[in-house]
Amino acid sequence: MSKGLRFTEKWLQRALWLVAFAFAAFLIGLGSAIVGNLWDVEPELTIEQFMDSAQVAALRAEQEQARDRRDAAQLEFEQATQKHEVARANTRTARETLDNWLATRRATARPDQDPELINRTKALDALEAQERTALAAVQAQEQVLLDANQALHRAGDRWEKMEGPARAAFIDAAQAKELRVFLYRLALTLPLLVLAGWLFAKKRKGAYWPFVWGFIIFALFTFFFELVPYLPSYGGYVRYLVGIVITFLVGRYAIVSLQRYLARQKEAEALPDAQRRQTLRYDTALARLGKGVCPGCERPVDLKDASLDYCPHCGIGLFDKCGCCSSRKNAFARFCFSCGTPANTSLAD
Repeated sequence: MSKGLRFTEKWLQRALWLVAFAFAAFLIGLGSAIVGNLWDVEPELTIEQFMDSAQVAALRAEQEQARDRRDAAQLEFEQATQKHEVARANTRTARETLDNWLATRRATARPDQDPELINRTKALDALEAQERTALAAVQAQEQVLLDANQALHRAGDRWEKMEGPARAAFIDAAQAKELRVFLYRLALTLPLLVLAGWLFAKKRKGAYWPFVWGFIIFALFTFFFELVPYLPSYGGYVRYLVGIVITFLVGRYAIVSLQRYLARQKEAEALPDAQRRQTLRYDTALARLGKGVCPGCERPVDLKDASLDYCPHCGIGLFDKCGCCSSRKNAFARFCFSCGTPANTSLAD
């Protein structure tokens, strides 16, 4: 902060910078919301928009029916599998019981048990028949489930064949929409950038400079951080070309500004000392002296050298003597630091 500013003025300047950043932050928030929502200006694209609606409806219905048949077949298959497992368990238990009984019969060798053997064998045959029936039901449901899955797979294949040409059209339309939305965003952000440039050139030092700088920060952020990520790629050509153009414009502005600054400095250094002082602001002069540079040419000078009263680069007076007390003082000070006598200075406010 400039050393020539009053204490209250310094803090007010800082507060105004806070106002500028707060103003920019709210503008950036609003701009981000608008730029992001521009994608919704046009309706959302889907691949089905580029397919025959009648074929899409028929194939959707066929796929839905195939899924219903598959789901129903899956449930029936699970039920049949469970019944088959129960039948297998019953048969296995009956066979184990019969084996144990036969072992007991051989041990006792009682002929009167032959009718019971026949009955037990018949019961086991009945359980084996039930197991075979359950297995047949499982196999039948496996076939139904396989048919349903194959029907769904065939419907999916037909969908892929119908979707192929539509996908290419969808990609083209999506790219065209992306380009149009980018142009919408460019149409919104580019005028802001142009206006910010005009404000920077004409109004950045005006009475309402906090709002001017807030708008400039907002416009720069919106262009470089909100718009640039949406630049169409096209293999990177667009991004590189935009980068080249922006770099050229910024570089040209910097070169022209430097040339104008050097020309102004050359003209100013050719003027008499008193006339040069009229072009210097009081705060600017004190700020440059505080940085150890000449207020006139901005080159480094050794201000601690008591023998140095004039800038060795441009000749402007840096120190003089008070007309009342003859104390050596800053030539740009408005009052003598020793006796308080007003200095005969022509510095601008």
